[in-house]
Amino acid sequence: MAMNGIVKSEMENSYDSSIAHKSKDVSLKDLSNRLAEFAHVRGWDQHHSPRNLLLALVGEVGELSEIFQWKGEVGKGLPNWSDDEKEHLEEELSDVLLYLVRLADVCGLDLGQAALTKIIKNARKYPVAVINQNSISSYN
Repeated sequence: MAMNGIVKSEMENSYDSSIAHKSKDVSLKDLSNRLAEFAHVRGWDQHHSPRNLLLALVGEVGELSEIFQWKGEVGKGLPNWSDDEKEHLEEELSDVLLYLVRLADVCGLDLGQAALTKIIKNARKYPVAVINQNSISSYN
């Protein structure tokens, strides 16, 4: 198969077909492995320093922010958004996620475990009884 005049490698063909079917549950480890392979076969590992990945991540967060910049408050489920707008949002969210996963991997961190640990820390820091009590008092 040709893509922009370039013949696709066997890996790209298998990569495309493995992604073509939608998977309900994709693990961070799966994403990390795919990103590492993606970067390696293209010779990009040399450019994927923590600093470079962080700066790329910040740029993608900026692009994500632009989508919401002039929309005001947006309801859950994105009512009144076109399919094209939703697809654009999916792409930018994906860019942010992929750079975040790659950054964690290059830093040697288990992002999934770190996130679970952070949820536990936040649960201890913000116990339900205290939060509910403060919420009630702040509205009265």
